[in-house]
Amino acid sequence: MRGQRSLEVLKMGTVNYLEALKLQEKLVSDRKLGKITDTLLSLQHPPTYTLGKRRTYHNLLVPEVELQSMGAELHYTERGGDITFHGPHQAILYPIIYLRDIGLGPRKYVENLELMMIELASLYGVQAHAGKKGETGVWVGNQKIGAIGVKISSGFTSHGLAFNIDPDLNYFKHIVPCGIVDKGVTSLKRETNMVLPSEEIIHDQLISCFARIFGYMNIIYNDTYQ
Repeated sequence: MRGQRSLEVLKMGTVNYLEALKLQEKLVSDRKLGKITDTLLSLQHPPTYTLGKRRTYHNLLVPEVELQSMGAELHYTERGGDITFHGPHQAILYPIIYLRDIGLGPRKYVENLELMMIELASLYGVQAHAGKKGETGVWVGNQKIGAIGVKISSGFTSHGLAFNIDPDLNYFKHIVPCGIVDKGVTSLKRETNMVLPSEEIIHDQLISCFARIFGYMNIIYNDTYQ
């Protein structure tokens, strides 16, 4: 039954992007073989820019060597979406789940990811909303607060979402975020009048939103993956 489905959550702290990518590939393989249940990675990255499978280099506004001088990395991925930034003080979730088990198609999956970030923002009095057609993610007015870029292979998901708690927004000045020229980027810290709790609490709230919206009743927390 749907209500009995289990979700394993790996809370990993700060993880290098390539390390997280390698782990996702391993988890997807294990999930396809039925070795593991649906799994959710909760983490942050050091300053990292990633390009999606469309390789929209024109939306990177500075030479790659300049990114390196800032201590940021650039990586190429096979996820959907345009160029984006990942860094400290973001809540990043990478779901490794089998959509066919829960009767979801790709569009509804993405809509659910948007909904959970909207719900998280609402906990702090921030009215966020999904973007217009072609503008995947979550917005506060014309400012993006949550980005989505997913990969789905035979119904199995990887990559995921990044919600801006309080990242250094200057990093976004070096790209056209998500390829949308006339809109900016914001954060929960910038948009709320409330005093924010620890980032760990906000990560946990986002995990709870995910589990509720996707119908997981049995949540298993783990710090490592063997």
